[in-house]
Amino acid sequence: MKKPFLIAELGVNFYDTARIENITPLEAAKKYIDRAKWAGADAVKFQSYKADTIVSKNSPAYWDTSKEPTKTQYELFTKFDGFGQAEYELLCSYCKEKDIAFMSTPFDYASADYLEDLVDIYKISSSDLSNIPFLGYIAKKKKPIYLSVGASYISEIDEAVRAIKEAGCHDITLLHCVLSYPTENKDANLSIISTLKEIFPDVKVGYSDHTLPDSNMTILSAAFLYGAEVIEKHFTLDKGLPGNDHYHAGDPYDFKKAVENFDLICEITGSPVKTVLPCEMIPRREARRSLVLTRNMKAGEIITPNDIMPKRPGTGISPKFSQTVIGRAVRFNLPEDTILTWDMI
Repeated sequence: MKKPFLIAELGVNFYDTARIENITPLEAAKKYIDRAKWAGADAVKFQSYKADTIVSKNSPAYWDTSKEPTKTQYELFTKFDGFGQAEYELLCSYCKEKDIAFMSTPFDYASADYLEDLVDIYKISSSDLSNIPFLGYIAKKKKPIYLSVGASYISEIDEAVRAIKEAGCHDITLLHCVLSYPTENKDANLSIISTLKEIFPDVKVGYSDHTLPDSNMTILSAAFLYGAEVIEKHFTLDKGLPGNDHYHAGDPYDFKKAVENFDLICEITGSPVKTVLPCEMIPRREARRSLVLTRNMKAGEIITPNDIMPKRPGTGISPKFSQTVIGRAVRFNLPEDTILTWDMI
């Protein structure tokens, strides 16, 4: 069993850390990369957009405004669209130094183009699932695509997958996702991972998580057990920071716990082939039963049902041969509690 590819979704959380710690956003982003690497993430992911190209000015908020009070999407995105190609080139180089994959979700054609030389995998947001021309444009770049499928019907996912394939990309991973921030546990609906695997057998399936992190990271572990090959979760250095993506993000310790869980699951899963393991050989012999005499017997006496009893260890004649043994004579004088072997009868 192979561990899932774990993506720390940095998004734009580093902007808030930069403000709180009085450092530049670029310095904060590097700090996030360092901590994600320490936690065991395989990749960090940013978001490449400009407010003017992602949303109209009057688009209302769809998040928990008690946590993030900004009332319009445009106002929120304007706060966090300071990075462009130059900054992401620097961060990509920094990720290479740290041996962690660099990813960023493009939200427009310009970012899709400049990311082509920076990313090995394109991650596409649930919000662009129905943006078929955009999907086709990215697919023509012939790089693997991770596509979140939150807030969608199967028919829409099928249309998106067909469009990506028709444009020439066949390395597709669908990420089950619930487009609700935060996602309540009762809405996580992890069984959809199995559903997607059944309906789309020729693509990989993963999970993009928006639930509040639990202390044992059980939800991500469960997603892995359901078959998620890629797992993505928002990442923060401080879950107590105000802002859109901190309160439902995992911190470095949450991610480290998740990685430990994945390691443990891989270790305990083992092989689907049922056989006797080396560690079971001695217990198998000592804990199984043999036919044992219940009384002293003299050479030539015939064994009756009352003369034998199954007892440990399993070094003698197996109880399954009881009917074969009954009616035979013992060849030697044998004391009570003798473990019968075939040479004795």
